Amino acid sequence: MTNRKPPAPPASYDKKVALVLQGGGALGSYQAGVYEALASSEYLPDWVAGISIGAINAAIIAGNAPESRVARLRSFWEEITAPTAAWPSGLSGHLADWQQKAGVLSALMFGQPGFFAPRAMQDWVSPEKPTSYYDTNALKGTLERLVDFERINNAKEMRFSVGAVNVRTGRFAYFDSEEITIRPEHVMASGALPPGFPAVEIDGEHYWDGGLVSNTPLQYVLDYYPRRSRLSFQVDVFQGYGQLPKNLEEVSEREKDIRYSSRTRVNTDAFQQRHEVRHAINELHKLLPEDIARTDQAKRLFAFGCVTEMDIVQLIYRPFKPQGALKDFEFSRGTMNARWEQGMSDASTTLRAAPWLAPRPREVGVCVFDVTHDVLVGKSQATTEAKPMDGDRTKTRATKGRSSKDPLVKQKSE
Repeated sequence: MTNRKPPAPPASYDKKVALVLQGGGALGSYQAGVYEALASSEYLPDWVAGISIGAINAAIIAGNAPESRVARLRSFWEEITAPTAAWPSGLSGHLADWQQKAGVLSALMFGQPGFFAPRAMQDWVSPEKPTSYYDTNALKGTLERLVDFERINNAKEMRFSVGAVNVRTGRFAYFDSEEITIRPEHVMASGALPPGFPAVEIDGEHYWDGGLVSNTPLQYVLDYYPRRSRLSFQVDVFQGYGQLPKNLEEVSEREKDIRYSSRTRVNTDAFQQRHEVRHAINELHKLLPEDIARTDQAKRLFAFGCVTEMDIVQLIYRPFKPQGALKDFEFSRGTMNARWEQGMSDASTTLRAAPWLAPRPREVGVCVFDVTHDVLVGKSQATTEAKPMDGDRTKTRATKGRSSKDPLVKQKSE
């Protein structure tokens, strides 16, 4: 991989930067690698939002000084992968498959230090039956040790938001440092995936993992009013497109990928459409005669208009081979490091390409980029190897006017 530095944004590119982190358990070390690449670039986020493990990574980022964030992320991920730290990494063939299964089994049986642990036997024989298989009290201590919540609540250079679901009402809730005082419980609630983890009580209400409704907080960041032009790095750990499964294990993994990645594609497509309508309203309002523009009806319509420009950069974890249906429970140290390195590599490749700096048509309000997918498509076209594992790509800046022979457009239409 070349060491060429990413181009610096010109002064005219003044968009704010958001980092949006999807839920995905052990897959979240990919997000840490992405942030390490961003941390040494000129695209430091001023807003970080997350769901589940993305909420934990987001809290560590927002709750530390810039120079300490990567080290604190590393401390968290090394702590929770400690049980298998002594196991040799870089195994291949059947040994690698066995190592993967052993890592999953270890997490299921013994939990992960500083994160979660199986409930004690007495919990199951007590009159008040448990509502989860694991206890997450250790996570609260870890968050209090690695995250400065006073910084989250008082720092002006970075906004912090996490999503959870109200168990009683079924409604989605966002806990936003711009609106409330953030506590460890808000982060834990975002990652309280049932029936593994218990609901978290906050001010008399109980909350579960936000991934039950939407596994990405992208829509919240893009739609928050008042809107302003923004570059959003959307980091997903489940891939939408994939290969046809060859056995039941791969079927289960593919089903999970589709289930947890689908909301990202739906949200992105819906936002693009809404934003195109907002821009169209603005253009239409300019053409209205003055007497019509002053009517209440025209004013109500104009209130829905928008002139902001949104660039969405997708970074999606695409493993090179199947990892199993419980890959989000595979916390082995070697796998964690590999995912981290892939996140850093994907983000570095994307930053060097910087497609958001290219000229854009005036009428296009939303551009979606997936540089690593473009690289995979290019490689697959240049060789006789099988198609890349993923084709997660919605419309891009150049989609309007693309040739129908473009593989990305063909995948979209299919």
